Amino acid sequence: MALILFAGYLQNAEVSIDALSICMNILVWTIMESLGMNAAISVRVSNELGAAHPRTAKFSLVVAVITSFLIGVIISVILILTRNLYPSLFSSDASVETLVKQLTPILALCIVIDNVQPVLSGVAIGAGWQGIVAYVNIACYYVFGIPLGLILGYKLDWGVTGIWYGMIVGTIVQTCVLFFIVYRTNWNKEASIAEDRIRKWGGPKESDVEKTTES
Repeated sequence: MALILFAGYLQNAEVSIDALSICMNILVWTIMESLGMNAAISVRVSNELGAAHPRTAKFSLVVAVITSFLIGVIISVILILTRNLYPSLFSSDASVETLVKQLTPILALCIVIDNVQPVLSGVAIGAGWQGIVAYVNIACYYVFGIPLGLILGYKLDWGVTGIWYGMIVGTIVQTCVLFFIVYRTNWNKEASIAEDRIRKWGGPKESDVEKTTES
Protein backbone atom coordinates (compact mmCIF):
# COMPACT_ATOMS: atom_id res chain seq x y z
CA MET A 1 0.00 0.00 0.00
CA ALA A 2 3.05 2.28 -0.25
CA LEU A 3 1.74 3.30 -3.65
CA ILE A 4 -1.30 5.01 -2.09
CA LEU A 5 0.91 6.72 0.50
CA PHE A 6 3.19 8.18 -2.17
CA ALA A 7 0.20 9.24 -4.27
CA GLY A 8 -0.89 11.48 -1.40
CA TYR A 9 1.99 13.85 -2.17
CA LEU A 10 1.07 14.30 -5.85
CA GLN A 11 -0.89 17.15 -7.32
CA ASN A 12 -4.63 16.48 -7.27
CA ALA A 13 -3.93 13.86 -4.61
CA GLU A 14 -7.58 13.20 -3.80
CA VAL A 15 -8.38 11.90 -7.29
CA SER A 16 -5.13 9.89 -7.42
CA ILE A 17 -5.78 8.23 -4.07
CA ASP A 18 -9.41 7.45 -4.96
CA ALA A 19 -8.43 5.85 -8.27
CA LEU A 20 -5.53 3.93 -6.73
CA SER A 21 -7.72 2.67 -3.90
CA ILE A 22 -10.11 1.20 -6.47
CA CYS A 23 -7.28 -0.44 -8.39
CA MET A 24 -5.58 -1.74 -5.25
CA ASN A 25 -8.81 -3.30 -3.96
CA ILE A 26 -9.31 -5.09 -7.28
CA LEU A 27 -5.68 -6.22 -7.22
CA VAL A 28 -6.01 -7.60 -3.69
CA TRP A 29 -9.19 -9.49 -4.64
CA THR A 30 -7.53 -11.06 -7.66
CA ILE A 31 -4.32 -12.17 -5.94
CA MET A 32 -6.24 -14.16 -3.31
CA GLU A 33 -5.90 -17.14 -5.66
CA SER A 34 -2.15 -16.70 -6.03
CA LEU A 35 -1.68 -16.42 -2.26
CA GLY A 36 -3.58 -19.67 -1.83
CA MET A 37 -1.43 -21.20 -4.55
CA ASN A 38 1.64 -19.88 -2.74
CA ALA A 39 0.76 -21.83 0.40
CA ALA A 40 -0.30 -24.93 -1.53
CA ILE A 41 2.81 -25.18 -3.72
CA SER A 42 5.09 -24.46 -0.76
CA VAL A 43 3.66 -27.42 1.15
CA ARG A 44 3.56 -29.65 -1.93
CA VAL A 45 7.16 -28.99 -2.97
CA SER A 46 8.49 -29.45 0.55
CA ASN A 47 6.55 -32.72 0.95
CA GLU A 48 7.67 -34.10 -2.41
CA LEU A 49 11.31 -33.19 -1.82
CA GLY A 50 11.15 -34.70 1.66
CA ALA A 51 9.69 -37.87 0.15
CA ALA A 52 12.51 -37.97 -2.43
CA HIS A 53 10.19 -37.26 -5.40
CA PRO A 54 12.06 -34.52 -7.30
CA ARG A 55 10.22 -35.05 -10.58
CA THR A 56 6.85 -34.73 -8.85
CA ALA A 57 8.01 -31.53 -7.15
CA LYS A 58 9.09 -30.06 -10.48
CA PHE A 59 5.84 -31.09 -12.17
CA SER A 60 3.82 -29.54 -9.34
CA LEU A 61 5.54 -26.19 -9.67
CA VAL A 62 5.01 -26.14 -13.45
CA VAL A 63 1.30 -26.84 -13.03
CA ALA A 64 0.96 -24.19 -10.31
CA VAL A 65 2.77 -21.49 -12.29
CA ILE A 66 0.85 -22.14 -15.51
CA THR A 67 -2.50 -22.31 -13.71
CA SER A 68 -1.94 -19.10 -11.78
CA PHE A 69 -0.64 -17.33 -14.90
CA LEU A 70 -3.71 -18.30 -16.95
CA ILE A 71 -6.06 -17.16 -14.19
CA GLY A 72 -4.28 -13.82 -14.09
CA VAL A 73 -4.52 -13.44 -17.87
CA ILE A 74 -8.26 -14.21 -17.87
CA ILE A 75 -8.95 -11.66 -15.12
CA SER A 76 -6.80 -9.05 -16.89
CA VAL A 77 -8.62 -9.53 -20.19
CA ILE A 78 -11.98 -9.15 -18.44
CA LEU A 79 -10.85 -5.90 -16.81
CA ILE A 80 -9.53 -4.46 -20.06
CA LEU A 81 -12.72 -5.32 -21.93
CA THR A 82 -14.89 -3.74 -19.21
CA ARG A 83 -12.66 -0.76 -18.39
CA ASN A 84 -15.37 1.66 -19.52
CA LEU A 85 -17.95 0.05 -17.24
CA TYR A 86 -16.50 -1.17 -13.95
CA PRO A 87 -15.11 2.18 -12.60
CA SER A 88 -18.68 3.48 -12.21
CA LEU A 89 -19.34 0.64 -9.74
CA PHE A 90 -16.90 2.25 -7.30
CA SER A 91 -17.22 5.99 -7.89
CA SER A 92 -19.53 8.55 -9.48
CA ASP A 93 -16.75 11.13 -9.88
CA ALA A 94 -15.94 11.51 -13.58
CA SER A 95 -12.28 12.40 -12.96
CA VAL A 96 -11.79 9.31 -10.78
CA GLU A 97 -13.45 7.09 -13.38
CA THR A 98 -11.22 8.54 -16.11
CA LEU A 99 -8.05 7.90 -14.10
CA VAL A 100 -9.14 4.34 -13.29
CA LYS A 101 -9.65 3.72 -17.02
CA GLN A 102 -6.14 5.04 -17.70
CA LEU A 103 -4.68 2.82 -14.97
CA THR A 104 -6.51 -0.33 -16.09
CA PRO A 105 -3.73 -1.56 -18.47
CA ILE A 106 -1.19 -1.17 -15.65
CA LEU A 107 -3.56 -2.95 -13.28
CA ALA A 108 -3.98 -5.79 -15.77
CA LEU A 109 -0.21 -6.19 -16.12
CA CYS A 110 0.21 -6.08 -12.36
CA ILE A 111 -2.42 -8.80 -11.90
CA VAL A 112 -0.61 -11.16 -14.28
CA ILE A 113 2.75 -10.56 -12.59
CA ASP A 114 1.32 -10.82 -9.07
CA ASN A 115 -0.32 -14.12 -9.98
CA VAL A 116 3.05 -15.64 -10.89
CA GLN A 117 5.47 -14.09 -8.40
CA PRO A 118 3.84 -15.48 -5.21
CA VAL A 119 3.80 -18.98 -6.72
CA LEU A 120 7.53 -18.81 -7.46
CA SER A 121 8.11 -17.51 -3.94
CA GLY A 122 6.12 -20.45 -2.59
CA VAL A 123 8.26 -22.88 -4.57
CA ALA A 124 11.42 -21.29 -3.20
CA ILE A 125 10.11 -21.37 0.36
CA GLY A 126 9.06 -25.00 -0.01
CA ALA A 127 12.57 -25.84 -1.19
CA GLY A 128 14.05 -24.19 1.90
CA TRP A 129 15.35 -20.99 0.32
CA GLN A 130 13.60 -18.58 2.69
CA GLY A 131 16.70 -16.45 3.10
CA ILE A 132 17.18 -16.10 -0.65
CA VAL A 133 13.53 -15.10 -1.13
CA ALA A 134 13.82 -12.44 1.58
CA TYR A 135 16.95 -10.90 0.04
CA VAL A 136 15.44 -10.95 -3.46
CA ASN A 137 12.24 -9.28 -2.23
CA ILE A 138 14.10 -6.53 -0.38
CA ALA A 139 16.57 -5.84 -3.19
CA CYS A 140 14.12 -5.88 -6.10
CA TYR A 141 11.15 -4.14 -4.52
CA TYR A 142 12.40 -1.85 -1.77
CA VAL A 143 15.91 -1.04 -3.03
CA PHE A 144 15.13 -0.91 -6.77
CA GLY A 145 11.37 -0.72 -7.46
CA ILE A 146 10.22 1.93 -4.99
CA PRO A 147 13.09 4.40 -5.67
CA LEU A 148 12.53 3.97 -9.42
CA GLY A 149 8.83 4.69 -8.95
CA LEU A 150 9.58 7.84 -6.97
CA ILE A 151 11.97 9.06 -9.67
CA LEU A 152 9.42 8.42 -12.42
CA GLY A 153 6.54 9.86 -10.43
CA TYR A 154 8.14 12.98 -8.98
CA LYS A 155 11.33 13.82 -10.88
CA LEU A 156 10.02 12.96 -14.35
CA ASP A 157 6.52 14.16 -13.44
CA TRP A 158 4.75 10.98 -14.56
CA GLY A 159 2.50 11.17 -11.53
CA VAL A 160 0.79 8.12 -10.11
CA THR A 161 1.45 6.19 -13.34
CA GLY A 162 5.20 6.62 -12.90
CA ILE A 163 5.12 5.50 -9.27
CA TRP A 164 3.20 2.38 -10.19
CA TYR A 165 5.42 1.64 -13.19
CA GLY A 166 8.49 1.74 -10.96
CA MET A 167 6.99 -0.74 -8.53
CA ILE A 168 5.87 -3.00 -11.36
CA VAL A 169 9.39 -3.01 -12.81
CA GLY A 170 10.71 -4.01 -9.39
CA THR A 171 8.19 -6.86 -9.21
CA ILE A 172 9.07 -7.97 -12.75
CA VAL A 173 12.78 -8.08 -11.83
CA GLN A 174 11.90 -10.02 -8.68
CA THR A 175 9.83 -12.51 -10.70
CA CYS A 176 12.60 -12.95 -13.27
CA VAL A 177 15.20 -13.59 -10.58
CA LEU A 178 12.99 -16.18 -8.87
CA PHE A 179 12.19 -17.79 -12.22
CA PHE A 180 15.90 -18.03 -13.05
CA ILE A 181 16.66 -19.60 -9.67
CA VAL A 182 13.86 -22.14 -10.06
CA TYR A 183 14.81 -22.88 -13.68
CA ARG A 184 18.45 -23.54 -12.78
CA THR A 185 17.58 -25.76 -9.82
CA ASN A 186 18.81 -29.34 -9.73
CA TRP A 187 15.77 -30.99 -8.14
CA ASN A 188 17.53 -34.31 -7.56
CA LYS A 189 20.12 -32.45 -5.52
CA GLU A 190 17.42 -30.58 -3.62
CA ALA A 191 15.74 -33.88 -2.76
CA SER A 192 19.03 -35.15 -1.34
CA ILE A 193 19.43 -31.96 0.69
CA ALA A 194 15.89 -32.35 2.01
CA GLU A 195 16.67 -35.93 3.03
CA ASP A 196 19.79 -34.78 4.89
CA ARG A 197 17.76 -32.06 6.58
CA ILE A 198 15.19 -34.61 7.75
CA ARG A 199 17.91 -36.79 9.23
CA LYS A 200 19.51 -33.80 10.94
CA TRP A 201 16.30 -32.76 12.62
CA GLY A 202 15.28 -36.21 13.79
CA GLY A 203 13.27 -37.60 10.90
CA PRO A 204 12.69 -41.33 10.40
CA LYS A 205 15.68 -43.45 9.44
CA GLU A 206 15.78 -45.38 6.19
CA SER A 207 15.44 -48.68 8.08
CA ASP A 208 12.29 -47.41 9.79
CA VAL A 209 10.84 -46.32 6.48
CA GLU A 210 11.62 -49.72 4.93
CA LYS A 211 9.96 -51.54 7.84
CA THR A 212 6.89 -49.38 7.56
CA THR A 213 6.71 -49.99 3.81
CA GLU A 214 7.08 -53.76 4.22
CA SER A 215 4.38 -53.91 6.88
